[in-house]
Amino acid sequence: MTAVIPAGVATARDLVGPAIAAAVDRLSPDVRVVAAYHLGLDGGGAGKALRPALALLSARAARAAPERGVPAAVAVELVHNFSLLHDDIMDGDTERRHRPTAWTVHGVGAAILAGDALLALAQDILLEDAALQGLWAARCLSAAVLRLIAGQGADLAFEQRGDVTLAECLDMAGDKTAALMACACSIGAIHVGAPPGLAMGLAGFGAHAGLAFQLTDDLLGIWGAPEVTGKPVRSDLRARKKSLPVVAALTGESSQAADLAGLLARPDPLSEEDLVRAARLVEEAGGKSWAEDAAAAQLAAAEQCLTETDMPDDVRAEFAGIAEFITARQW
Repeated sequence: MTAVIPAGVATARDLVGPAIAAAVDRLSPDVRVVAAYHLGLDGGGAGKALRPALALLSARAARAAPERGVPAAVAVELVHNFSLLHDDIMDGDTERRHRPTAWTVHGVGAAILAGDALLALAQDILLEDAALQGLWAARCLSAAVLRLIAGQGADLAFEQRGDVTLAECLDMAGDKTAALMACACSIGAIHVGAPPGLAMGLAGFGAHAGLAFQLTDDLLGIWGAPEVTGKPVRSDLRARKKSLPVVAALTGESSQAADLAGLLARPDPLSEEDLVRAARLVEEAGGKSWAEDAAAAQLAAAEQCLTETDMPDDVRAEFAGIAEFITARQW
């Protein structure tokens, strides 16, 4: 099924989009061109604005006007796109958001520099706030970036190993994806001076929602339609990524797990027939059902965090709506 984009996400695009464009205009001309292409500021391939929407909501959770959360929302989105620019190069991905990735159009070096520039720009925006809250928000973002980098490093290391455990894979996803989601859900509140209890409750929600998001993304990486994912079908299997459904399948004791391990260990590129068989083996070995159940459990834990955290009811409902949106089954 196709999920309906929550109204808050569309509002975030309208509110944060111009601020992102203004921030990118501060970059040097050569870098600006690459960053604008990747961000879709040239008229195509824009992202969903999920993290900015969450940052604006977190400001509202602290009973502040959403406009006060714009700098934090911009900073989180810039960091997210810094990671995507670099990830596309490391993973060799040639398509994102239904068009060629930035490195394939502008070159590897230019894409790396654009990612670096977005990371520096994000911190600059937060530190322009002379109040102590700007520093707190910047520290929150830095901590998330360090975890994101650790997670990406683990993901790369897993490609060279055949003994990755499910616990290791979950830890990697917690760092690579959930840390920045937790930051997005709390940084707006932090930036407007919310009490620590609110920020911690929002971060807990984001951590669980982020894991649910990664589990869903991994499912889409195998079974997702290209019109939904913006990538070729079975792209993660083609790249032999140690995604959560794959590792769940490989660590089982079924004959299908052994067959899948043998198939993925072949030195030659996998044919389309091989990819179809690999997807079937992941499903038969229980990887798909495990990931679906785990995503549902993480979503329930995220909703429990919302229940236990004091915030306006309409904000709580919008957080829940976005969590359901990003974990909607679309394969």
